[in-house]
Parts: sequence; structure tokens; C-alpha cells
Amino acid sequence: MKILLTGAAGFVGWKTVELLCAAGHEVVGIDNLNGYYDVRLKEWRLEQLKRFPRFCFEKLDIEDKEGLAQIFKGEFAFDAVINLAARAGVRASIEDPFVYYRTNVMGSLNLLEMIREYGVSKYVLASTSSLYAGQPLPFVETAPVNEPISPYASSKKAAEVMAYTWHHLYGIDVSVVRYFTVYGPAGRPDMSPIRFLRWIDEGTPIELFGDGSQTRDFTYIDDIASGTIAALKKVGFEIINLGGGNRPISINEMIEAFELHLGKKAKIDYKPFHSADMKNTQAVIDKAANLLGWEPVVMPEEGFQKTVEWYLENRDLVRSLTL
Repeated sequence: MKILLTGAAGFVGWKTVELLCAAGHEVVGIDNLNGYYDVRLKEWRLEQLKRFPRFCFEKLDIEDKEGLAQIFKGEFAFDAVINLAARAGVRASIEDPFVYYRTNVMGSLNLLEMIREYGVSKYVLASTSSLYAGQPLPFVETAPVNEPISPYASSKKAAEVMAYTWHHLYGIDVSVVRYFTVYGPAGRPDMSPIRFLRWIDEGTPIELFGDGSQTRDFTYIDDIASGTIAALKKVGFEIINLGGGNRPISINEMIEAFELHLGKKAKIDYKPFHSADMKNTQAVIDKAANLLGWEPVVMPEEGFQKTVEWYLENRDLVRSLTL
């Protein structure tokens, strides 16, 4: 297949490109390399992808409709678009909601219009478990997610709804994949795993919002990427959870795992729990198994160890990053 993948320098984008190219697909990756977090990590990921001759990269923002048109007009007739470009981060979206709507809503609209205009048959949209705030555990795709508690979540809800509209009007086949707490090697430095690893290693107190008892359905990066690729299957229009498939793990348990593998004790600076954060997440992933034949294979115990191993191998890089 020939695939346009947005957010190619991002955490999920990088790994998804890697798996696609390893499977023989041709991938055009775009990313605006914005400074939401340290761009040096994005550049590191892109450097890893240079070994794939069937991958080419263009620096481009999905907010740039004319720039997107040039990509679609080019030599590639895309079989699918995987939209992983997004402004992520719950708390940051409260500080500047406008940039979240420009990228996550208007950028998604630009892509949908390009898909319509150039006759691309398949669209995969990355969404978020943050939409399930206030719903009973475990989270199932049929839950009425109409009360998002952050601008980030509401912007992703808007992107989902638009995708359905374009499916209805123009017959575009759409898979919306809702990710649950993605973690692993080369993870985002604004998320707790990489931040906590560095702080524990340096002896810097961890900034922990809440008492650490809050739980997450941690999902390893390779599993998320393989699920995203599985979602290229023709489904009509479907919303599909991609979660870890294990019991939710508390933040305290993650810290303990990092302490074990680093051989160091964490210092913790407790902060008040943030009102835009979710207390607990847990995915029902039966639909992904039944519809896509996908299930996660890396459990948190193994995933945390792999993350620590990557950190130790790339300690100089991580310590140079602005957190």
C-alpha cells in the first residue's frame, strides 16, 4: 500500500511507520515538528527511520491545506491516510485551547477534504481514552462520550464526529482508534514514564499529581502501532479501543517498577490532583480482537523493563531534553 501518515515524528507515528515499512508498505510521512515538547526527540525518531528506503518525509503542518494539496497532487496515489498528527496533552490544552482546535479539528477537516477530493478510500484516525471521563469502568466503545472535561478531549471528539460525517456523505471507510496510555521507548517527555525515569535516575523529586493510586490501562507502543495498522481493514465506520488488555496499573506501581529496574529509590513531591485528569482508565478491547484480530502482547511488567532499558541506552539524549 501507499500510505500518507501524519505525525510521523511523533511517538506513535514513528513506531507505526517503522512497522509499516518493515512490512513492505510505502509511507509518506508528514510532521510540523512543533515545539510542544523537545524537537530533538522527534529528530532522533526520524533519524531511526532513514534506514527504510520506502519512507519519505516532508515537513508540513496539516493546518496548511495548500501544502497538503501539493502532497496529494504529487506522484503518490494514496490507498489510505493514517492521521496521527494532533496536539496532545490534557493540561496544556487548558492553557491554549486554540492551537488544539486548529490542529485537531481544522487540520482533521483539511485531511478529510483532501481524502474526498482525491478519492482515498481509507481513513484511520487516532483518538483518545480521555473521551471516557465520567463513564463507568471498564470503558466500552458504545459509551455516550458527550461530556469531555478538557479542550483536548473535546477537540478529539470533534474530529471523530467529522470523520463520521465524511463517511456518511462520501463513503470514506473510517476506523477511529481510541488509544489508552501509550508508553515505551522514545516516549513523549511530557508524559510520566520518561519524566519519572529521568527524575528517579537523577535523584530529582518526581512531581506526582495526586497520591499515585490513580490507575491507567498502560498500552505498549508496539501494540498500539500494530493495532493502528490492523485498523486499515475495511470496516465501514467503527470506533475501536486499543488498550493494554490487563488490569489497570497504578502510578505507584509504575514508579516501583522503575525503581526496581534502575536500582534507585524515587523521591516524590506530591501535588494536588488536577481536575482535568482522569482517576482511572480501563479498556474493553473485545471489539479490536473480533473485528481486527488484534490483541496486545506486551504486558506492563515487560514494557516497563523495555522502557528502562531504552532509557539507559539513550540516557544522554533523555538528559539533554527539556522536560
